[in-house]
Amino acid sequence: MFQVVRQSKPPYRIREVDAQDDAVADILAELHHLTFFDGATIPDFEWGYWWLAYREAIPVAFAGVVPSTHVRNAGYICRVGVLKQHCGNRLQLRLMRATESRARRNGWSCMVSDTTRNIASANNFIRAGYRLQQPRYPWAFPDTLYWRKFLGPVSSLHGTYPKRL
Repeated sequence: MFQVVRQSKPPYRIREVDAQDDAVADILAELHHLTFFDGATIPDFEWGYWWLAYREAIPVAFAGVVPSTHVRNAGYICRVGVLKQHCGNRLQLRLMRATESRARRNGWSCMVSDTTRNIASANNFIRAGYRLQQPRYPWAFPDTLYWRKFLGPVSSLHGTYPKRL
């Protein structure tokens, strides 16, 4: 009898990176161009926190979060981009969770973001527990969807539970 041996694909690794490093900023800019084309301006990579997702040693996705200028004590997911051939591997969701982890360490109480004409991203926000909201002062396009997720407190190492927000 023959045994079928499946060769598994190498896993994806997600790492927070120093976007002030010129080589990292170049990688982020290239991924931005390959995922957003000319549909969005290149963000200032020196502001905020940035992640790269790698397949083996090749960067295939990225994300960034900055302090929100619209919501107090919140992080704003300003970009998440995944190369088309790597879509469907939950990379956007994993990158969003990485941004949330950083936001908790920063002491931010929630995360916000927006999507415009991007059903796949909207579905990932839903999967990640974000809710639609209507900001008092919308900051994007008329057909933009606005997302918010309240972050729970970081759990204590001593087994006690902090009060709810």
